[in-house]
Amino acid sequence: MLQRPFGFEAIPNLAKLVTVMQIRFANVDCHYHRVNGETNKLSAISTVLLKSKDEAVINAASQALSELDGYRLIFCADDEAAKSRLDELKVDLILYDFDKGDFGPENALLRSRLSHAACWRIVICDEDDVSAGAQLCEDTASYLYLAKPLQHQQLRIVVKRALEHAELSRRHRILSRELKLSLDDEIFGGEEAGSVQGGVSRFERLVYASPKMADLVAEAKVAATTDMPVLIRGETGTGKELLARAIHFNSHRVNSPMHSQNCGGVSDDALYSEFFGHVRGAFSGAIADRLGLFRAADGGTVFLDEVSEVSPHFQVALLRFLQEGEVKPLGSDKTLHSNVRIIAASNRSIDEMVEQGTFRRDLYYRLRGFQLDLPALRERSEDIPVLTQFFVEKYAGVVGRRVLGVTSDVLKRLEHYPFPGNVRELESEVQRMVAVAEQGGYVALRHLSEKIARTPVETNGNASLAVAGATLKDKVETLEKDVLRQALTTFHWNQSKVAEDLGLSRVGLANKIKRYGLRKV
Repeated sequence: MLQRPFGFEAIPNLAKLVTVMQIRFANVDCHYHRVNGETNKLSAISTVLLKSKDEAVINAASQALSELDGYRLIFCADDEAAKSRLDELKVDLILYDFDKGDFGPENALLRSRLSHAACWRIVICDEDDVSAGAQLCEDTASYLYLAKPLQHQQLRIVVKRALEHAELSRRHRILSRELKLSLDDEIFGGEEAGSVQGGVSRFERLVYASPKMADLVAEAKVAATTDMPVLIRGETGTGKELLARAIHFNSHRVNSPMHSQNCGGVSDDALYSEFFGHVRGAFSGAIADRLGLFRAADGGTVFLDEVSEVSPHFQVALLRFLQEGEVKPLGSDKTLHSNVRIIAASNRSIDEMVEQGTFRRDLYYRLRGFQLDLPALRERSEDIPVLTQFFVEKYAGVVGRRVLGVTSDVLKRLEHYPFPGNVRELESEVQRMVAVAEQGGYVALRHLSEKIARTPVETNGNASLAVAGATLKDKVETLEKDVLRQALTTFHWNQSKVAEDLGLSRVGLANKIKRYGLRKV
């Protein structure tokens, strides 16, 4: 039994806050695997990024950090690849194999200290270059450094301890911020929950809390386990490429390349050369052979953004590739083959284009192995607070500024603003607010841009009747979730009494609790 420290009751809502924090920390997504026919529960998968060209280091890391032990290992050969992966993935730990050419402003480890402050770092160096490795460890605030040759047993223990310390630091940081917010309750309008956000989930760089996004991500994770093409639909700025990259990095193609190409406003010849490549002299200006994205990404993934914009002529070439995997470079008589997975995206309704005859029906069916519809931000306002906090932490780290939090008035304005530019517009707004916020202060109304600050917020007595949701179905689901939450609270989560009161079976009630992600607090 934990004993309350002296003065516990003196801090407002601290008992409730600690309870919320305990539940929040306990709410960790777990992964499962099968060994000898039995299903075993693992701790949350940790992503470790290894930057190295040394085969001995790569082999030691591969032996030490297996997926069965709860690690996902991402390999990068140089700083550019490492920086790219840091921007695409949620990386928990960097193993950085240092060599003498790695000093400088382009060093991925040095950059990660500001841009990815929550990511822990370990430096690996040659035995005869320990002093330089130790200096890099100091400059980048890394956890420690290891000298070669590495032993996989040692590496496994060091990584495990580093991630344990990282988790303790994360919990301390969150709890410290929440305790600070509890002492400044007056700026949060007396809201009981303050800034505590429960049920926050991530799919690589996608952050969400809404049931809509949870359902979408669940389907995306299933798609990632297959080699079928994926078609992503959504308005501009909703995060289509982020979702595509998350699918790639959760597939078996994770350590093969992923290349992207925006198809909008590009001529057929340029697109053909970009995807299929060309040989020298194929056309004016072709001074060297070009491999093409399909061959460059062999074994990996190609992302076609705005695929609805390609011409009927290029649609034929794309369909041929999807059917046969054939690549014929421009100006060449030689037909090659490539094994890539296609993920396409569009901000237009392709099924309507098919009905209008502007997009080939057979190509549409080929692309639509899985079809994922990303909702607009205005249709999932529950995600705005968690996205705002994510962007605050991201850009505060980039500019080296300490921001304690966001006031409730700001969050209300953001939640009521329609965001025609979706998540991209919200990110830009938060980036600007962090840049103008005071060091060690809160993001407040005065930091909002004028158009969002003028957003009306309902304050009359009928405001409680307003139900979030774009369609009647969405509004009904929101209302049903609120009724369930209220009933569960009233009966202290006695599901038999709740089911009887609401006229549901216990199985039906359990399914609804799971569907809406309700948790006992």
